[in-house]
Parts: sequence; C-alpha cells; structure tokens
Amino acid sequence: MRRNSPDEGARNLATAPHQFREFNACDENTLVIPSTSSANRQYIPMGYADNDMIVTNAMYMIYNAPIYVFGIITSSMNMAWMKTIGGKLKTDYRYTNLCYNSFPFPKISAEKKEEIKQAAEEVLVTREFYPEKTLAELYDPYKMPQDLRGAHARLDDIVESCYPGYPFANDEARLECLFKLYEKMTKK
Repeated sequence: MRRNSPDEGARNLATAPHQFREFNACDENTLVIPSTSSANRQYIPMGYADNDMIVTNAMYMIYNAPIYVFGIITSSMNMAWMKTIGGKLKTDYRYTNLCYNSFPFPKISAEKKEEIKQAAEEVLVTREFYPEKTLAELYDPYKMPQDLRGAHARLDDIVESCYPGYPFANDEARLECLFKLYEKMTKK
C-alpha cells in the first residue's frame, strides 16, 4: 500500500512497513497537555516532555513552549475557559486546540511575563519534590500536596492580575472577564 501511494512520504516508508507513519518526538521544550483529564481535578496535569518521549494522539504538544506559556495555560483562568468551551468525554474535561487558540490573554509587560515564568518554575520545582508520584497522583484533588497547591495559588494570582477586574471571586467572574475580552478580540 505504501509503495503504491500517491503520497511521497508514504512511499518513502515502504521499506519499513512495521513502523507507524508519524512519530511525535519531543525535545526538552515541548509542553505536553493531555486531551482528556478527570473532571475532579482543579488543574489539568501537564508538563514538559523529555527527549525520549513520543506523544500519542491522546496529547497535545506545544513545541518550544516558554515556561510562562505553561504558567498561563495551567492557571485557573485557562481552566475556567477550558471547562466552558472545551469538550467532554463522559464527564471528564477535554482540552482541545480551541481551548488554547481562542483563550483571551491580554498583552503584558516583560516584567509581568517574568513574574509568570518564575511562578510557573516554582510549580515545576515543587513537583520535583515528589519523584515517586506521577502527575495523576500529584493532581488528585484529595491528595495534592499542600506546597504544590500553594505554588499553583501564587501562579493563579499572578496570571489573574493581568486581567481587568482582578481579583476574581469565582469562575463566573473569571468567565465574565474572559468573554468580554474574547468579544473584543473577535470584533477586529
């Protein structure tokens, strides 16, 4: 089939019929986001891949993702957006490219970007204190370590401070702000 394909890429793989066609190989700057995550979690467990990881279609990847991007999309603001416009698999969250590409985020200063980066690094470093735990275990809502919960709370506060209307009382207030920004963003 590969040998007779009109697609040159497929024809080139005719000598290796046992191989999958696509290899979604990562480098150390690839941010990996599971497409499905438990609806019980406050945050979707996401993180950076290492050079040995190959990602399946059950994940999204952001290549060359700066740490501040991790900070923004792991925040409560992005989670509120995802819960509202993302899909569901049964009752579980579905993070999609729509969640990422349509997320309204205001222009920020280099200093604010650095603040987000430092807080995101704190989340990542705090997770390293628990090498025996998987991300699923770290983000279990009943077993999440307090220091990790605190690191996320500090990150949330910094990300939310980028938005008009800060501080937000709840997800309803976050969404009101986000949809106003989205409306402005799409009127251009």
